[in-house]
Amino acid sequence: MLRSILLAMARSEKLKAVVVKLPVTSKVVKRFVSGETIDDCIAAVTKLKQQGRYATIDYLGEDTTNLAQAEASKAACLVLIKRLKEAELTTHVEMSIKLTALGLGLEDGEEVAYRIAKELCDAIVDAGTTLTVDMEDHTATDKTLRVVDRLRETYPWVGTVLQAYLHRTVADAKRYAGVGSRIRLCKGAYSEPPEVAFQGAGEVNAAYIRALRELMRGEGRPMVASHDPKMIQAAMEIALREGRSADSFEFQMLYGIRVEEQQRLANAGYKVTVYVPYGTDWWGYFVRRLAERPANLVFFLRAIPAAIFSR
Repeated sequence: MLRSILLAMARSEKLKAVVVKLPVTSKVVKRFVSGETIDDCIAAVTKLKQQGRYATIDYLGEDTTNLAQAEASKAACLVLIKRLKEAELTTHVEMSIKLTALGLGLEDGEEVAYRIAKELCDAIVDAGTTLTVDMEDHTATDKTLRVVDRLRETYPWVGTVLQAYLHRTVADAKRYAGVGSRIRLCKGAYSEPPEVAFQGAGEVNAAYIRALRELMRGEGRPMVASHDPKMIQAAMEIALREGRSADSFEFQMLYGIRVEEQQRLANAGYKVTVYVPYGTDWWGYFVRRLAERPANLVFFLRAIPAAIFSR
């Protein structure tokens, strides 16, 4: 119920208009979104690099409704790639993109999103980094994977995301466990019907483990995207059983969530990549993180008193 309410909030422009004006909202959001500008983002990932962690950057923007918006998202990403190269950060930073921001939802959207993503890949090759294509709700899964498959024909290092709560994900994990594949496995952040997704926490956890086993048995690079201590421990145990070294997979967590655990894992010799969002369109991202896992809501609520008293 709470999850459904929060996801409805993410779609409410009226609520967004009210909440984003509250001073405390801005202070809390800054703990979980690196900022609204490229300079904010550069500062955040520079600090992560100094601390021995890596970053994947998401320029916040979704639900593109026309080609001009898709081209504007591309332009913003190209500027970011250029700035990352100039700052000599590309060995520690990659890009994450949502294909809906590149026009996937438009007429002939797969072709539009592929063309724009390919242009970004060209720039990313020149900068010396990589790209991971984010996943969205289940209605976009097939279209997203088709675009990813096309991109991988030219750029085999392109990664993508699988969401464990979808019934289909174990089969997808088997398919994408081959040499060179980079798969970020997360539990899932959207409100999905029971016809396509597991609903209970126990079912989702079990599905995550099943998909993770397939990825660890393969020859690709699993990217374990979870803040759940049980999933983190399971990843270590499965990797050990499958004879994987600590550098053959990585952990991924969200900016501002379980920071001490991120650093602990990095200090222990694991690669830890932090998902760093930036941009002015942070509302939907912010609320989905609340809905994604009850513990995230606790993290955000705990941050509110500190934000209030730091004014």
